[in-house]
Amino acid sequence: MYLFTVFIVALLLTIALIPVVKSMAFKMNIVDVPNSRKVHVLPMPKSGGISIAIGALVPVLLWVPRTSFLSAVLLGSGIIVAGGVIDDIKELGYKAKLAAQVAAALVVIFYGKVTIGFLGNLAPTDFVLTGFFSVALTLFVIVGVTNAINLADGLDGLAGGISMLSFVAIGFLAYRSGNTVIAIMSVAVIGAIFGFLRFNTHPAVIFMGDAGSQLLGFLSVTFALVLTQANTPYSRLIPLLLIGFPILDTLTVMLERIAKGRSPFVADKNHFHHRLMSLGLYHSEAVLVIYILQAIFIAFAFVFRFYSEWVHLLFFLAFAGLIIGGFALAALKGWEFRRGEVFDTLVKGRLRVLKEKKIFIKISFNSLKIGLPLLFFFQVLIPRHIPGYIPAVAGTLMVMIIGVRFFKRAYRVMVLRLALYLTIPVVLYFGETESADWIRLAWVDLLDLNRAGFLVILFAGVITINLTRRRNGFKITPMDILVFIVVLVFPHLPSAQCQSIEAGMTVAKALALFFSYDILIGELRGEITFVELSTMATLLTVVITGIL
Repeated sequence: MYLFTVFIVALLLTIALIPVVKSMAFKMNIVDVPNSRKVHVLPMPKSGGISIAIGALVPVLLWVPRTSFLSAVLLGSGIIVAGGVIDDIKELGYKAKLAAQVAAALVVIFYGKVTIGFLGNLAPTDFVLTGFFSVALTLFVIVGVTNAINLADGLDGLAGGISMLSFVAIGFLAYRSGNTVIAIMSVAVIGAIFGFLRFNTHPAVIFMGDAGSQLLGFLSVTFALVLTQANTPYSRLIPLLLIGFPILDTLTVMLERIAKGRSPFVADKNHFHHRLMSLGLYHSEAVLVIYILQAIFIAFAFVFRFYSEWVHLLFFLAFAGLIIGGFALAALKGWEFRRGEVFDTLVKGRLRVLKEKKIFIKISFNSLKIGLPLLFFFQVLIPRHIPGYIPAVAGTLMVMIIGVRFFKRAYRVMVLRLALYLTIPVVLYFGETESADWIRLAWVDLLDLNRAGFLVILFAGVITINLTRRRNGFKITPMDILVFIVVLVFPHLPSAQCQSIEAGMTVAKALALFFSYDILIGELRGEITFVELSTMATLLTVVITGIL
């Protein structure tokens, strides 16, 4: 019941923290300086991993039951993030980074009881790894995947995107198997990554740094192992495919370095994303190709999740062979992606025209501008009963909006926000508590359409802030923080009435509306007449409904 709430909280926290950690990066020298091996040409803050960590782990603290596993994950994550931040500042050698990764892995192995014991039909029947061999294999896998995601962080949006695909699959499989702990934790990480990618998609304004990429690797492999090593019908080898492309990339690069007599830990430009760009693909095109390859790994893992471990291993080897063979053949033949007239004119040319004409931002923004007030207005019609004092408050707020519009225009936005923040949670709560009869007597259950409407509006808001020319993006004011704390604390008050699905859904929907209205008001750049009029119409409806 809290999955939507968890996602929204993680998303908002991460977005809110990005400006803070970005400013902090320049003061603490957490900056990625360009060199011959890197793609970017200007110094970039690489403190985004801190916002990801806070955005993902705070909802986990709020909604995941306290267990040794949770404590181990939090402690291990703390070690990874702390080591990553120090490395981002001082450029630690690979030995120091490896020590932090090993320490974090040992915490989840011994304290969290995360171990690889079952190999499925890769081993004889009833065979179970125990003791030293189980610990050694688990340690190798966790450290290996942590490094794999870390090494994949070479292009804008790459590590975040492929990690999000993995966490989506892990979260869904966990939910389907009844593992609510892993499902909630995965959704929290997805929300944090989603919020971060708004600032990390090409051209990025912030990097996640080693703190972020190592954390994503550490959490993804830990969640995947818990999901498949417990009492589960899934193949024990699913993690190999859920994190398939980063694993393949890391193994290939390290084996090549060893074959050439070099240290496997010395960085170079032989990763798959470097090779794609050397073939003539643009930055965003290389990222998209890798997204597709990772999605193929994950799709196979999902479709064949109940199949033999040998099926998963053979597919990984076969698909890996195709990828490596394709790159080898391209290098041997000297292939280069040619941008012929058909591709440039019919595909990229038309997309460029759409971008120049701002078609996508117009669609998303107009959907937000029209749909959001309508969605809020509909919430007023849902409750069966509204207490008598609420219409009085709504009427007072309506008068305040009219008053500042004519006499104190400088306070228009502040009063409008106040009206929204006071009205939205109350209306939503009574709608969740008991809905009017006509809602369910309609030809279709309008409550289901209403929930879908929240997702559509939220999607339109996210698309809008990703396409907007306001590069500073979505900002949260002190009043937003206050309201955020109130709606966050509300479901956890020591009252039996608050510990309910109504409270949880109220928080989730309220956060979605706050988030969307803040985007809309920001994008209107002071021209808020439409929002004022629509809000007054909604408040007037509250007054009339309360009187009737």
